[in-house]
Amino acid sequence: MPFLDHAVLSIIARGDLAHLALFVWAVAVSMLLALTLRELGAANRRFDGFIRELSEFNRRTRRDLP
Repeated sequence: MPFLDHAVLSIIARGDLAHLALFVWAVAVSMLLALTLRELGAANRRFDGFIRELSEFNRRTRRDLP
């Protein structure tokens, strides 16, 4: 029997549903935090690429000025 199933059955057998609800909440919040951090990292990489392109554009246009 997988660990999570065993843990859930043990908690239900003792009638401690408040702890089960807290555990489910903690897992959900942790997953949302991981998802948020992953998206923040992706947004940071996109912004960094934008700044690099803007810098390259500015460098090229500065050379063309008289």
